[in-house]
Amino acid sequence: MGKQKIDIEYPLAIKSPALIWEQIGSAHGLERWFADHVTEEDGIFTFTWGEPWTEQDVRVAHVVEAQKFDHIRLKWDEEDDDTYFEMRIAQSDLTHQLNLLITDFADDDDIDGLKILWESMLDRLHRASGL
Repeated sequence: MGKQKIDIEYPLAIKSPALIWEQIGSAHGLERWFADHVTEEDGIFTFTWGEPWTEQDVRVAHVVEAQKFDHIRLKWDEEDDDTYFEMRIAQSDLTHQLNLLITDFADDDDIDGLKILWESMLDRLHRASGL
């Protein structure tokens, strides 16, 4: 069974790609909404969920591609296929509003759960930064 590509479009309440980039392209920004603790060294992000005194989930992702103020594409270390997750800043041609476009992959039986997870994280992004 292969993984299915999922695209999510999230409208942003800000007009500056630089401010959005700070939230999606840096360890400090990602730590505000994506994971409890994030470090980055030489294009390798380490994401930790959970507190040090509790059970933690640690995952490592490599930056596959990044263009400042535009997008970042990461690949989880443990994934052997061609999957990745990407966060892209895009402007609507019609409204000129900025959107955050999320691309991720899930098994057929995990699609709804992954969408709910991203919606929850994007809600955290909004609460943490006002985006």
